[in-house]
Amino acid sequence: MLRGAGTLLNVLTVLVGSTIGVLLGNRLPTRTRDVVTDGLGLVTLLVAATSAATVLDPELSDEVGTSAPVLIVLGSVLVGGIIGSLLRIEDRLEGLGDWIRRRIPHGRGGDRERFVEGFVTASLVFCVGPLTILGALDDGLGRGIDKLALKSTLDGFASIAFAASLGWGVAASALVVLVVQGSLTVLAALLGDLLPDPHLAALTATGGLLLVGVGLRLLRIRQVPVADLLPALIVAPLLVAVVAALR
Repeated sequence: MLRGAGTLLNVLTVLVGSTIGVLLGNRLPTRTRDVVTDGLGLVTLLVAATSAATVLDPELSDEVGTSAPVLIVLGSVLVGGIIGSLLRIEDRLEGLGDWIRRRIPHGRGGDRERFVEGFVTASLVFCVGPLTILGALDDGLGRGIDKLALKSTLDGFASIAFAASLGWGVAASALVVLVVQGSLTVLAALLGDLLPDPHLAALTATGGLLLVGVGLRLLRIRQVPVADLLPALIVAPLLVAVVAALR
């Protein structure tokens, strides 16, 4: 199968799901849309917990020691957050969402805050989870698109629920899915197996912690600037390599 097909399938399901969600959302009362968003927040926390539990992976402990994995995740989030805040990633992502809103027919006359929140939240949910990384790497390495097919199905249903509450900004997140997953697929195709399993475990655990922040946003508990924390996903495997080298 053509490499990159998994990402194209994912983009399609997000667009179709978002369209269905917007059509349904216009017919739902505000209370119902809020309940749907709360449900998505709870499910996101569940997915985050299962991903973050990867910090207990035995291969990671063997690589860096039993006490180091949690410190690696902590260090990744702190260092990544500093880098991301200095680069103003959250502001830039919101700016991209607003730029897209002003250039599509359904967005120009709409609620800016709602559109941008839908774009940012959906982009983070669709691109931070472990299936994004594992699926894109498998696709690029020619191992098939099974993981991305599963992710596409999940994202399709999630985009229906997101768009019912947050509108057309969710559909715009398909652009971020295309860029992020497409880039990972190309890198995997060019460089082969990019990360050893311990490094991937640390990355997955860190991604799970970032998803907790997304869940808190959906539940309106705290507007965590998750996009500013995204560099932590790069820092995590680097810290594993450093700690392993110093042992």
